[in-house]
Amino acid sequence: MSTAGPPNSASPQDAAGPPDVVAELRHVDKHFGALHVLKDINVTIRRGEVVVIIGPSGSGKSTLCRAINRLEPVDSGEILIEGRPLPQEGRELARLRADVGMVFQSFNLFAHKSILDNVTLGPRKARGAGKAEAEAEALRLLDRVGIKDQAAKLPAQLSGGQQQRAAIARALAMHPTLMLFDEPTSALDPEMINEVLDVMTSLAKEGMTMVVVTHEMGFARRAADRVLFMADGLILEEATPKDFFTNPQTDRAKDFLAKILQH
Repeated sequence: MSTAGPPNSASPQDAAGPPDVVAELRHVDKHFGALHVLKDINVTIRRGEVVVIIGPSGSGKSTLCRAINRLEPVDSGEILIEGRPLPQEGRELARLRADVGMVFQSFNLFAHKSILDNVTLGPRKARGAGKAEAEAEALRLLDRVGIKDQAAKLPAQLSGGQQQRAAIARALAMHPTLMLFDEPTSALDPEMINEVLDVMTSLAKEGMTMVVVTHEMGFARRAADRVLFMADGLILEEATPKDFFTNPQTDRAKDFLAKILQH
């Protein structure tokens, strides 16, 4: 897939970007106090593309992912979703978040609600779906992620891998334009990681537009269209998985891969 950004001489009618662009970050900066965590970030996410962000801890990966739906406000720069600037707050921001699914490291399921209720809540509250319609769609999605038989249980009755698959079903129930995954397997026991990565890989094959922050290099090799390598708040490399893993261009990436791939 093409990774070129918008041309410098864009005409007014295409200033928001071509129609295949789902999200765009332009000159984005972010500080946490004195710490400069995102430094002049420029990224274009195209429809149907899987972009995997990797790098050492503290490099700004999760902050970048969370900035895309304004879970982290930025200090400067511009973020556009389908050509529209990211709203600052209020109903417009809530509508945008309904179109951008988010899967977190720590599941974030409502502990007192059944898995079925967790998945139906968003469509019923934010989309106005009826109970029967929402439940039918939720059961279809729970079947898709392999836990339909767990629908009546509470989150605490499920394994970590099952809870994360429920969280993915919950995000999918909103029919998002874009799915964000912020280290979705880092809280899981090793034997549960693959069951979540398998679901994510199937979504990628089905054409879901995805931004994935992960330490799982096998997933990056297998599912990514493009790998972004971050360190110290900067995107140091942007390449296909094959090019990045076989021929990294920077010393920082070479050092990172040497440490990661030894294990």
